[in-house]
Amino acid sequence: MLDNILSILIFFPALAAVLGFIVNKESIRAYGVVVAIIEFSLALLLWFFFDNNVSGMQFMETIALVPTFGINYIVGVDGISLFIVILAAFFTMIGIASLGDTKDIKNMIITLLFLQMTMVGVFVALDAIVFYVFWELSLVPMLYIIGAWGGPLRIYASVKFFLYTFTGSLVMLVGMLFMAYFYYQATGQWSFAILDWYRLILPESFQLWLFVAFFFGFAIKVPMFPFHTWLPYAHGQAPTIGSVILAAILLKMGTYAFIRFSLPLFPDASTYFMFPIAILAIIMIIYTAMVAYAQKDIKQVVAYSSVSHMGVIILGTFALNVEGISGSIFLMIAHGVVSGALFFLVGVIYDRRHTKMMDQFGGLASVMPKFATIFGIMMMASVGLPLTINFVGEFLSLLGFYQQSHILTLLAGMAIIVGAIYMLSAYKKMFFGEVTIEENKNLPDVNKRELIALVPLVIITIWLGIYPKPLLGPINTSVEAVVQLMHEKSITEEAKQRIPNLDILINRTSAKEAN
Repeated sequence: MLDNILSILIFFPALAAVLGFIVNKESIRAYGVVVAIIEFSLALLLWFFFDNNVSGMQFMETIALVPTFGINYIVGVDGISLFIVILAAFFTMIGIASLGDTKDIKNMIITLLFLQMTMVGVFVALDAIVFYVFWELSLVPMLYIIGAWGGPLRIYASVKFFLYTFTGSLVMLVGMLFMAYFYYQATGQWSFAILDWYRLILPESFQLWLFVAFFFGFAIKVPMFPFHTWLPYAHGQAPTIGSVILAAILLKMGTYAFIRFSLPLFPDASTYFMFPIAILAIIMIIYTAMVAYAQKDIKQVVAYSSVSHMGVIILGTFALNVEGISGSIFLMIAHGVVSGALFFLVGVIYDRRHTKMMDQFGGLASVMPKFATIFGIMMMASVGLPLTINFVGEFLSLLGFYQQSHILTLLAGMAIIVGAIYMLSAYKKMFFGEVTIEENKNLPDVNKRELIALVPLVIITIWLGIYPKPLLGPINTSVEAVVQLMHEKSITEEAKQRIPNLDILINRTSAKEAN
């Protein structure tokens, strides 16, 4: 089974979704939970048999699709993608398990299972066309989730989400076609295999144009400033599960793609655009943090906070060294856990009061102590409190970029202070003081179904904040190989200076493994 475990992980949820149409409404929740548990168990099995000392792809599968043009079904995982796949399976599982009395729950669960197929496909695809197909297919179920189960402006939000991301993807597709053409010019054969493309060394001028083409697709998905305006609408109008999956997994497609495509394919262009992208990331961090502080809707606070933290991930990615890139990947996972939990918590209070306005609350700590405790832990994790999961990723990301620019890193670090201000302010408004609104005096605390989703997230937040090695070990191994590849392919002197030469480190690691 391990020979085909990635294909099973991709297509099992889709097959289960199709079979879900014949399952009756009374049994669909249990059916969805069982399917999601099986999928998560397979993802954990993948981790169990994953070799942490191997930097390259593992569990690879290849099937010829259109061999004349070099289009093949190629999948594989390394330390960069492994834990995002596990995170996707985990959030789908707890998302389905925690679904409340959602209207048309059968179609919701079927849609979530289809969405899971596309998410896993994106993170394991090693052929650009296969990657692009899963990338685009992921838009459809999310469009449906927002449009069918969202708020009053759900149609506007879903159409805006689709148009933004689809437009960027078309520009990215043009870049992919040019990459395949360059490979054909260099070798006489067509190939869309990403690992084949890694062997190409492109002139700097070609790298710059191709980097920009890929950048539009990835930056809109993140979303980076100034392409971020679709996200607050999507979060604001999406149902709770839609916001959770969007924040925890879908936004990571863009940051993951930068590491999988842009850095190893265009090392000189990555160096050339490093500071402009870093400036955009810092604007993204500070500006959206200030906007978050001005919000009166708690879900919008969390949404803008999510964009701000994605800026730190971008900064770490374009540090172009092991510390920064490893930190950005770890922060992708941390951001997924923490922001996903915060959106769950917003959904909990919205289910009870049907409002997200902070001035409609106050004193909730005395009414809902368990809810207040969990919210407080996740809020502290969001602002990067030491011994929580976000701190590890943010520290490594900023440490990595500090090697490139002390001043820009200082500016990015100041944004963490702004983040603490708006999150503590929001917490004070909602949980402290007297209960002045009658409807809040008898609100029920979190129930067993909600605790099933929230308690594991609290445990992960603290566990990986104290002991991140289980994730950082495999991540570091694969990132070292990426940075080594970037240095070897660098043409310009600036790139060679900015991208560290890891020959000594790699040799030391190899000697240690041999012993």
